[in-house]
Amino acid sequence: MDKFVKFTGVAAPLKITNIDTDMIIPKQYLKTIKRTGLGTGLFSELRFKEDGSENPDFVLNKPAYRKATILVAGDNFGCGSSREHAPWALLDFGFKVVISTSFADIFYNNCFQNGILPAKVSADDLAKLMDDAERGSNATITVDLEKQEIYGPDGGVVKFEIDQFRKQCLLEGLDDIGLTLVKSPKITSFETSNATRHPWI
Repeated sequence: MDKFVKFTGVAAPLKITNIDTDMIIPKQYLKTIKRTGLGTGLFSELRFKEDGSENPDFVLNKPAYRKATILVAGDNFGCGSSREHAPWALLDFGFKVVISTSFADIFYNNCFQNGILPAKVSADDLAKLMDDAERGSNATITVDLEKQEIYGPDGGVVKFEIDQFRKQCLLEGLDDIGLTLVKSPKITSFETSNATRHPWI
């Protein structure tokens, strides 16, 4: 997993509350266990009309936001089922940061396992960032994980909350497997000494 320290990108405003994982990636895309290719299904029921054509009113179909990498969303983002395909789809589309006032617990934890930063901000600060994101191609903001700060296009600064253990994992680029591999020398040492002490095992 790539290390996440500081990131700058175009922020897309998604003024919808209670965005659930089925809205993020509908059930018909869950047949795969691959993490790639799911970006095409991200928000598909919002991005596309029934005939398969693009919905021009949806934010990610607007020219200024087609390459957005930061999502500013309404309260309770990622609620619903526990599907890990949701962060996979966000990441495959290009998103590295999701900013909201609150996240569903399972989605929140799944983001960290996939290198996405879910940044929690106050309702007032979310309103400011939503306003920044509505500037179209000028909606470029910077997220500094180490300082836990978000910098708007006009130089405004917003602080965000994050679990400190998860923060350190992102800074070091470690998911649960990576955390285990960090301890591989100790694991190998134990296995060697244990085999010597208990050769019959």
